[in-house]
Amino acid sequence: QVQLVESGGGLVQPGGSLRLSCAASGRIFSIGTMAWYRQNPGKQRELVASITSGGRTNYADSVKGRFTISRDNANNTVYLQMNSLKPEDTAVYYCNANIGLQFRWGQGTQVTVSS
Repeated sequence: QVQLVESGGGLVQPGGSLRLSCAASGRIFSIGTMAWYRQNPGKQRELVASITSGGRTNYADSVKGRFTISRDNANNTVYLQMNSLKPEDTAVYYCNANIGLQFRWGQGTQVTVSS
């Protein structure tokens, strides 16, 4: 059973930083693209950032220059460093990974940016 487990969410003031982590576990031979999405109630889930197995990254325009995605292939983990956080970054953040040609999702972690 392959699982993705996120951690690192929480409450932070505007301008602050958080680092999200997502670790994949189970019977894994290789992982393709890994990504972070976010979603608010009543809205579509949107791509925040993605990273290929070779390290190529892609970011939503709204987070460029503030967020950085990275991965540790040896430990099947993807990270999202979020700096200069804004109230509009508030959402549930979900990890996604292409494992065994299937896209897997984590359970989500809440990020709240508020003073």
